[in-house]
Amino acid sequence: MSKTLPRPVTAETTMFEIAQLAGVSESTVSRALSGSPLVNENTRNRILKIARSANYTVNINARNLRQKRTRTIEVLIPLAEYGRQHMSDPFYLDMLGVLADALSERHYDMLLTKRAPWAKGVETNSIQCGRADGIIIMGQGQDLEALRNFTDLYPQVVVWGGHLREDDYIVVGTDNVAGGKLATEHLMKLGRKRIAFLGDPAEPEIALRQQGYRKAFLDNGIAVDESLIFSAPFDAREARASAEKMLQSGVSFDAIFCASDVIAMSAITTLRNAGLDVPRDVAIVGYDDILIANSFGPSLTTVSQRIQEGGKTMVELLLQRIEGKSVDTTLLPVELVVRESCGAP
Repeated sequence: MSKTLPRPVTAETTMFEIAQLAGVSESTVSRALSGSPLVNENTRNRILKIARSANYTVNINARNLRQKRTRTIEVLIPLAEYGRQHMSDPFYLDMLGVLADALSERHYDMLLTKRAPWAKGVETNSIQCGRADGIIIMGQGQDLEALRNFTDLYPQVVVWGGHLREDDYIVVGTDNVAGGKLATEHLMKLGRKRIAFLGDPAEPEIALRQQGYRKAFLDNGIAVDESLIFSAPFDAREARASAEKMLQSGVSFDAIFCASDVIAMSAITTLRNAGLDVPRDVAIVGYDDILIANSFGPSLTTVSQRIQEGGKTMVELLLQRIEGKSVDTTLLPVELVVRESCGAP
């Protein structure tokens, strides 16, 4: 016999009442709402349907407005076991510095974590258990469905990444397609004819940058040579291995658009070890404009991610989101920072 709520499903519905209707315990509801894998799919979907019909996330926002906040923001760097950036990645270090300063100016503390709330074995999240008022997620990762499900339930989230039309969570980042096109066309204007792409399109942002790379060729009436496209992860060591495979392939190239600065610096090291000169033999353009890009030898031409502006924007939008205000995805304009590695005067 099915259970019924003691009163109609409304924005004031409690977790206890959702548990009653679903025929489960409150702890099971809690796990389901946090995306825990400990709850089977059918039960989780039933609970999520009830919660959505009750507009349960609005209830969470209202409760947070009434109660004293933690004045803590979680910064989540969801690291994968292979191919993704490490906590020590220069991009993350640069961005974390900006976020820490921006949060401190607003009298907030920063909680740094690397396990996604939807990961196996994670039963709760910092918003749900009251450890943080909101979450900044650094990168979309490859499990987009889990990210979408989480942000559906917890709107107090801002994500650094690329704008995907099918997503409705709040994103801050650069226009990756425009950035990829800008980098590639710069190399074309320098007279480079065989421009390779090095990056992992399994990552949403990198896929968009590769889209911009392809668009540069198509808009200039040039067919894309698929043999010039090589996969390379963010990890510096693995990126060097990918650059070595690129050299061993026998494919000729005189320029590379690298999907990140770490990949670009790894490629330069590999090319030098093979006796090639950068930029005389191969011109290089990266993406990010991390702090060490200017001091690398040769200094790195790169597409700026506007890290300072991006970090401050994420903090501002998230705090507005926590207050229940409506905010929109923000794409920052791209800028090419020309230095030595591309061979431009």
